[in-house]
Amino acid sequence: MRYLTDRKRAVGRGSARSGTQHMWFMHVSSIALAILIPFWVYIFGSALGQGHDQVLATFAKPFPSILTGLVLVVGMRHFAAGAQTMIEDYSHGATRHALVIGAISLSYAVMATGLYALVRIAL
Repeated sequence: MRYLTDRKRAVGRGSARSGTQHMWFMHVSSIALAILIPFWVYIFGSALGQGHDQVLATFAKPFPSILTGLVLVVGMRHFAAGAQTMIEDYSHGATRHALVIGAISLSYAVMATGLYALVRIAL
């Protein structure tokens, strides 16, 4: 006979975990992206038709490079959290763990590659 209370059975399941924290992170990051993306699209669009030297000069300035770095970091963190939620909702077992690790690894790889290229341009 098991003498577990209802609270003891509920610990670690459902709303008592990190769902609220995840929801707030997704809301804050989506608001940050809604503010950052239009500015970044304007800067990227102005550099789009230019030659190599003008593009390097544009992204060598502090504001465009910092904005691009923020878009990369916030965007990839937002992607990783959203992909993890989607995978956890629709996958089970070892496949779930492998897919979550893959999605998070992909987001960090894109983030690292983008930041490396940005640092190479800016410095």
